Amino acid sequence: MSAALAVEGVSHRFGARTALDDVSFEVPRGAFVALLGPNGAGKTTLFSVVTRLYASQAGRVSLLGHDLDREPSRALARLGVVFQARTLDTDLTVRQNLLYHAALHGIARKAALMRIESLLARIGLLERRDDKIRTLSGGQSRRIEIARALIHAPDLLLLDEPTVGLDLESRADIVAIVRALVREDGLSVLWATHIFDEIDAEDRVVVLHRGRIVARGLAETLSEPSGSLETAFRQMTAERGPDTPRKVA
Repeated sequence: MSAALAVEGVSHRFGARTALDDVSFEVPRGAFVALLGPNGAGKTTLFSVVTRLYASQAGRVSLLGHDLDREPSRALARLGVVFQARTLDTDLTVRQNLLYHAALHGIARKAALMRIESLLARIGLLERRDDKIRTLSGGQSRRIEIARALIHAPDLLLLDEPTVGLDLESRADIVAIVRALVREDGLSVLWATHIFDEIDAEDRVVVLHRGRIVARGLAETLSEPSGSLETAFRQMTAERGPDTPRKVA
């Protein structure tokens, strides 16, 4: 079976600056994969290429077996995205925001309302369905964005730094919701982050630094021999001389 997401040799430049340099990795179906990298590593650029906000300059991306360049509609149809920037309409209610997004996907109103009720119950915010977004906390708004990304029942969910700016409890709630979707629904997830405690030992991890993949593998394996993923990460991303070869685990 093809991977939920396959990125092969993707490179992207902004003028003279290389944002992505020959990036290749996969997200297996039904897996939680962490894309770990500091700010400026290229995570958001990669998401923009995968979602076709940026045209592909080099390499190949396929989603659930569909080539993004040759079959963009089929490739993107099963994709849900939570971008780092907040994009809900704060003057609309929770339900109005979700209904609008459902309409963009061609979902009939009756079916959309049923789907919205189910998703809001799943994320613990059913009682807030008629409240305006501006009355919600940051963590609650983030949960609504996850529900919005799931409105069309995608098979692959991309989340770009979804917990940035949130308190510890809200961060834990969002991580738990997404992991439950992977565990219970078989959803495939690519979770971009620079926060180490969001990554479990058994997670697959792709480490991105300065537009390049410097390591990939299970978190517990990458943590060896230091015993700490954070320590290993700092070693992986330490400044190297121009002649120092890069190692991909």
